[in-house]
Amino acid sequence: MPQSLILLGVIGRPHGVRGLSHVHSYTAEPGNLTEYGVLRAEDGRRFRLRWAGEGIAEIFEVIDRKRVKITTREGAQSLVNTRLYIPRDKLPPTEEEEFYNADLLGLEAFTPEGLSLGRVQFVHDYGAGTFLEITNRLVPFTRACVPVVDIAGGRLEVLLPAEIEVKPEDQARAAELAAHEDEPEMGVLTL
Repeated sequence: MPQSLILLGVIGRPHGVRGLSHVHSYTAEPGNLTEYGVLRAEDGRRFRLRWAGEGIAEIFEVIDRKRVKITTREGAQSLVNTRLYIPRDKLPPTEEEEFYNADLLGLEAFTPEGLSLGRVQFVHDYGAGTFLEITNRLVPFTRACVPVVDIAGGRLEVLLPAEIEVKPEDQARAAELAAHEDEPEMGVLTL
């Protein structure tokens, strides 16, 4: 999916037998998903939604500018896990110190000393705060850990908290444990 498209929702399991589906919205206000108009799927199909209840929507596929309503459970089932996107330029501009997750993807992360840590591969938010995954390392997306975000320059600065820095002796111990991971464990593990 090109970065110019932003994921706004996913069609979930069918609801009933008349083509309704559960829809997971990633907009700040879940009900606002329908306000973005035509939503695009990864395969190029286009959809419009109309809410029929909380988190439940009627789905219309847009074919040749005409809305074709999904009316059967089988039709709804065929859309399960369809991701819904909009072009990036349809989103409102962000406030200062605000970023869309998609804007952070691909930025190169550096330490204050200029050492490259890799690129932001994923942005995770499971409700306890946002984390950036930078080359298999999770970094809290806070001002303390990420003091500089330069979208235009394609970079950010990361101050690694001491508890996630991997010391050489810890790397050696991890390698030793990995070498024996197929062996049955007896007793208590201590690290």
